[in-house]
Amino acid sequence: MIFSKQVGLHRHLQMCVRALSSLRYKDLQITLTKTPTRTSGDDHLKFGAHISDHMLEVDWTAEHGWDIPQIKPVSPLHIHPAAKVLHYASEIFEGLKAYRCVDGKVRLFRPREHLRRMSATAERACLPAFDQSEFLKCIQKLISVDQEWVPDSKNQSLYVRPTLIGTEPTLGVSASNKAKLFVITTPVGSYFAGGLKPFSLLADPKYVRAWTGGCGGYKMGSNYAPTVAVQKNALEKYGCQQVLWLFGDDHQMTEIGTMNLFIYWVNEQGEKELLTPSLESGLILPGITRKSVLELSRQWKEFYVTEGNITMKTFIKAWNDGRYYSKPHHWMETLDPEEEEKTAGCG
Repeated sequence: MIFSKQVGLHRHLQMCVRALSSLRYKDLQITLTKTPTRTSGDDHLKFGAHISDHMLEVDWTAEHGWDIPQIKPVSPLHIHPAAKVLHYASEIFEGLKAYRCVDGKVRLFRPREHLRRMSATAERACLPAFDQSEFLKCIQKLISVDQEWVPDSKNQSLYVRPTLIGTEPTLGVSASNKAKLFVITTPVGSYFAGGLKPFSLLADPKYVRAWTGGCGGYKMGSNYAPTVAVQKNALEKYGCQQVLWLFGDDHQMTEIGTMNLFIYWVNEQGEKELLTPSLESGLILPGITRKSVLELSRQWKEFYVTEGNITMKTFIKAWNDGRYYSKPHHWMETLDPEEEEKTAGCG
């Protein structure tokens, strides 16, 4: 009996510690800015150029867990110059959107899918786990506080950027015992300056975005920095707006820029088909828009929907055979090609 009581007390104490160390919406503290900067709408919003008034921020330590989450005026982060994020790219992020709908209400696009992906990336980067439901409540409150920043336009939205970084102030490649989770938002228009128009692609096999066993299937900042020089070279040397990333000796077509890739064509069996690279290789980021397009397309049953490898040789043969659609299917005309969730439709 005594042993049973001791075990029960121990479990109770463990539960209390876990509860105290969890990220909880009910603990959220809000401090509003005294100098709001939002004035009026902008028909030509440059992507990511206008940061909203407030941010969400919460710290974590291995010893005490999550601290009290705060919504406060946007301000510089206070981190030590030895913070692991600055030396070893201990950083992950997400990108999702809030829309002002025709009924005036503001809605997030599939936020739970985004946070599930963020949690998987955090685990891969050895950064702390967080309660997805509680974190989502905090994000929703942040958007509510800055709801005036959500554009009233079908061509614009509020881009939401949750970020998790390792902040332990020690050098040495190891898991960070301290971290910071924060969210900023920004009203955006089209990701591309020219809007949703056809663009040219550089396909050069000497450049590789991701590889088998790597982190191409996770949303980490370290995946993006190495691509900037290639993108710059594509534009300045070849006049190409984006890079078609290839992989392997057979030149598998994987992604375009930071976009998932879809091809709409007639396959060798004479069937209309929507084809996108499979996630099984680990090379492809599991885009939420990608998942949505696949789910909708399978519901429509208007054409075959396939996830599999696409090689340049196969694509060029289809082009030469005239099996490649020169005009997009109706669903491509409605896609909003933004940041990480944008989807390139070759067709």
